[in-house]
Amino acid sequence: ALSSKNGASKIALRMDDVGASTKKYEIYSKRRLVIRGREVFNGNWLFFKYLPFFSAWGPYRELDTFDWKQILQLLEKRSAKLTIAVTATWVTSEGILVPFPQKYPNVAAVIKEGVEQGLIEIANHGLTHCIVAKNQFRPKLLTGNRQFHREFTERLSPKEHFVHIQRANEILTKYFHEDIVTLVPPGNKFTEDTLIAAAKLGIRYVSCNTSPATAYGLKLLGNKSTLVFHDRDIVKKGITWLDRLLQNVSGLEKVFVRDLGANPILES
Repeated sequence: ALSSKNGASKIALRMDDVGASTKKYEIYSKRRLVIRGREVFNGNWLFFKYLPFFSAWGPYRELDTFDWKQILQLLEKRSAKLTIAVTATWVTSEGILVPFPQKYPNVAAVIKEGVEQGLIEIANHGLTHCIVAKNQFRPKLLTGNRQFHREFTERLSPKEHFVHIQRANEILTKYFHEDIVTLVPPGNKFTEDTLIAAAKLGIRYVSCNTSPATAYGLKLLGNKSTLVFHDRDIVKKGITWLDRLLQNVSGLEKVFVRDLGANPILES
């Protein structure tokens, strides 16, 4: 948690992967069987990585309007705020990019209510969350594809880093009528090109698992004072899981990620 000069403790809650098609296409397994130093089975082979015992991530469903209404009610009940990292477009299997408000209009409308109520901060979680070129994001036959579901890597040119952040901000700002000042790089991966582009486009804070620092006028906040989870956690564990999470930090003031960067505070 963070402590201000007057001793008040603060924490930001951040939920990642809202609107990301990664939840459908990122298919991989961590299961291995090694005998005498030799791998004799890999859970990424063929259909195994789709089975619950072998699967490490997807696929899973998007949170629906009922889920989001419960989330907003819970945030209000627990006097909490939530930063949600939204991927601005859904990537179809053909590589077509569909803006989040168009793909999930009813869900987007409920989230917008949360923004208007001061319960939700919208953060930029990339344009695609994945590498679309040459269909690299699609599941593979004999291997996992996790490395292709990290958007801001060297697989993008410097210009593409700029365009992806710019287009994502345009889509999210236009619909939610809120300036997007926080970038949450998918998979905690970013390059110098990412930071340069973000700074030029009005991003002020980068929130991910990285060492706190400043670069190109940006504040890299790290995750030390941020409680991070994914939409998958609520899909798999239910709204009661989120309620328990909030109760566990009931003694801390819940703020947006952007507030962590905007307010001068000291680490506890």
